[in-house]
Amino acid sequence: MSAPRSASRAWTRGCVRYNDGVSDLKGKPLVVAAPARPGSGEKYLTPQGFTAIRDGIKRAAGGAGAAVVAGRLPPWLKARAPTGAGFARVRGLVREHRLATVCEEAKCPNIGECWNAGTATLMLMGSVCTRACRFCSVDTGNPHGWLDPEEPENAARTVELMKLRYVVLTSVDRDDLADGGAAHYAACVRAIKRRSPQTAVEALTPDFQGVRADVETVVDSGIEVFAQNVETVRRLTHPVRDPRAGYEQTLEVLEIAKRRRPGVLTKSSLMLGLGESDAEIDETLADLRSAGVDIVTLGQYLRPTVNHLPVRRFVRPEEFDRYRERSLALGFLECVSGPLVRSSYRAERALQRNNAGLDNRRLAT
Repeated sequence: MSAPRSASRAWTRGCVRYNDGVSDLKGKPLVVAAPARPGSGEKYLTPQGFTAIRDGIKRAAGGAGAAVVAGRLPPWLKARAPTGAGFARVRGLVREHRLATVCEEAKCPNIGECWNAGTATLMLMGSVCTRACRFCSVDTGNPHGWLDPEEPENAARTVELMKLRYVVLTSVDRDDLADGGAAHYAACVRAIKRRSPQTAVEALTPDFQGVRADVETVVDSGIEVFAQNVETVRRLTHPVRDPRAGYEQTLEVLEIAKRRRPGVLTKSSLMLGLGESDAEIDETLADLRSAGVDIVTLGQYLRPTVNHLPVRRFVRPEEFDRYRERSLALGFLECVSGPLVRSSYRAERALQRNNAGLDNRRLAT
């Protein structure tokens, strides 16, 4: 039997606190509409009270040129809609417990494949980065030292609920923090290992401005894989990456990690299609191998918004196969290479030496 209308109305008023002191209309409480979501390139105020820029790059005057329209994308860049029992189970948990994954927030085309395989990527230390790389659509701002003290346990609970066998932890850059967030990052890893000791953890980290002690803090936290992405070739590092990032700095960070714990696998990633030459790709692969990197991933750069860098070319699937062969010849344990590959793609299969199951020849047909 339902409660009397007067009792129901009183309960509603007590719960919907933002209606306190506002007259109702014919017995119905007034609901305040949520503010409109800011457009790409616009400033907004975060729930934590600091200003950020949506999608990371300010809107260019008159736009930055026409975006590549979906209808003109090559056929090999069209991903399948995510399906499968494993995907449905993980998505249900994400909805029920309001969990945050990079897989969804970045609209990754491989979400179905990875979730069905028991792999996911979580982003730590908030969703606002202190840097503004011109390929990346993560929001940019200055969090002024804000951190969620409950995040380590929440991340551990997420991994436990999702029953992940392999988790990639990534994060925004936090140049506003004295240690770049290294201690917080390590606390998240340790919390995950306490709850899910059998889960393998890959840390796809910021560069911590090259500070050795901060890199070692994360490496010593219990991870299986340490990753830091070089992103592009030396010549294109600026303007592709934020001025505080650097080609040599990334190489140094990877070297620090490998020297600290030789048993930890090191990994990096390269985007193609930004205007690099084959010779520059070869040089970058050789530099990564010289830094002791074990695993490299190669994928196609796709422009997130018209304010970001344009795509200079679409790399064909058979070219990705050639780049993989060159990488293996240099001595990498594995090179996962393909048009839709992202740095975390099927990370749990990195040592199966089968290009994570990709068949680029089939994509090209």
